[in-house]
Amino acid sequence: MEQSPKTSTRKKFLLWSATLISAVTFSKYFHSTKKSTAISCGDRATVKMLTQDGSLVEIDKKLLASSGKKISNKELQEWIKK
Repeated sequence: MEQSPKTSTRKKFLLWSATLISAVTFSKYFHSTKKSTAISCGDRATVKMLTQDGSLVEIDKKLLASSGKKISNKELQEWIKK
C-alpha cells in the first residue's frame, strides 16, 4: 500500500511544530534574563530600599554591609511603623 502525500506532509508539519515548540521552551531556560536591583547612575550603583516609615529611598550599594541573616515576615511586619 502506498502512503498518500497528504498524510506525510501532515506528519512532517506536526513533527516540525513539536520541534519548534520544544526549542522555544528550552531556549527560555538557557537564555537567562535576570534583572538587576542595582541601578547604575554614572559611576555609582544604587539600591532602592524601604525605610521604617514606609518611604522608598535610594542608597549607594557600597554603603551596605550584608549581615548574612534574613529576617522573617513577622519581624518585618513588627518593624514597619504605620
